[in-house]
Amino acid sequence: MSNPFPDDFLWGCATAAYQIEGSPLADGAGASIWQRFSHDPRLMAAKGDTGDVACDHYNRMADDVALMKRLGLKAYRFSVAWGRVLPDGIGQVNEAGLGFYERLVDTLLANGIEPLCTLYHWDLPAALDDRGGWLNRDSADWFADYGRVLFERLDGRVTKWVTLNEPWVVTDGGYLHGALAPGHRNVFEAPIASRNLMRAHGAAVKAYREIGKHEIGLVVNLEPKYPASDSPEDQAATARAAAYMNRQYLDPAIHGTNPAELADIFGDAWVDWSAEDLALAEQPIDFVGVNYYTRNVTKADDSFPVRAGMVVQPQATYTTTGWEVFGQGLTDVLLWVKDKYGDPAIYITENGAAFYDPPAASQGRVEDPLRAAYLREHITAVGKAIEQGARIKGYMLWSLFDNLEWSLGYSKRFGIVHVNFETQERTFKDSAKLYSEVIATNGACLG
Repeated sequence: MSNPFPDDFLWGCATAAYQIEGSPLADGAGASIWQRFSHDPRLMAAKGDTGDVACDHYNRMADDVALMKRLGLKAYRFSVAWGRVLPDGIGQVNEAGLGFYERLVDTLLANGIEPLCTLYHWDLPAALDDRGGWLNRDSADWFADYGRVLFERLDGRVTKWVTLNEPWVVTDGGYLHGALAPGHRNVFEAPIASRNLMRAHGAAVKAYREIGKHEIGLVVNLEPKYPASDSPEDQAATARAAAYMNRQYLDPAIHGTNPAELADIFGDAWVDWSAEDLALAEQPIDFVGVNYYTRNVTKADDSFPVRAGMVVQPQATYTTTGWEVFGQGLTDVLLWVKDKYGDPAIYITENGAAFYDPPAASQGRVEDPLRAAYLREHITAVGKAIEQGARIKGYMLWSLFDNLEWSLGYSKRFGIVHVNFETQERTFKDSAKLYSEVIATNGACLG
């Protein structure tokens, strides 16, 4: 069988600023909501773990890019810490902070690695949170103005932009359940934050069309939902779960509509969007970024607010985050995006797995057979989607480094590069060596 990956397929890795950079307040940067959250023992599940040092990427950037080159990466997806560039979220640009990202982009390009830049990966400036954060309608203008700063400085050197990373996680974790920054637990806030995030996305895309000349898209986390049975209750729960997680942001971004199920899910907390808000959210984008980790076999239950739960699969492998390893779900969800949203260009912007790895490498090696098997299965699943007509343009593995896994701290390791957090020593895991071979052969080594 011929290799399904096109010659120009973009193989890369992904990270996020607060998870790897460290030095969050260096050189005039403003604090973020994650700086506050991680230092609050009432909120942080992994008490004492913060992004103060993380992978120290802020100070080790050049060496880290050299490591990327050794891996053979064709692309690197990173995010910008909004507060490094605009310490107050708006207003005066911090040239030292912006300069870090200019140097990163230039170093990537000098090493033959294409930069993919994400504007927002969850680290809202604390100064803007003090003004209501994503609950404030002005947030759309704040975000567009922030985007303009980066577009004007970096477009051309950066040719692939992402507005938001996983708005579902921002609202579900940050405003509904309180597990993530800013740590709110309010069903009335979640739909407001969702609407303002999508207004911000649309406003940033509009700003880019005035300035930029390349590609901009939206990244969503998708989790295919399979009903646990044929019962009407499980079928309805599956439809609610799919609307809540998979359609809540893509429907307004691409179709200019909201899933009807959201009114049922949120009840009195749901307010229909105005035609103006829907029109702002529905801006033409150049690609959809898909983050995929697992599936959900769904049953009806009393869980708030979706009334849908997960059925554990007894014979399956699960990662240390409790996610089932199920590569077929990636093929299925990519084909679903193709069919439901007009066959857009798609980048896999995150895909990976957390398994146990020791704190330190042993004799220069970290064996991680479960992660290597996960990558084989899921990259093969991407190839199957390409064979069935999905326009997949690239694959960004999550993650390049072990890092701060948000509220779970350093307890969950997703990296293909092991980080000893005591010494900052980097070691290629066996999965990194596999991925390097995948890149070098354009996927052909997987058979």
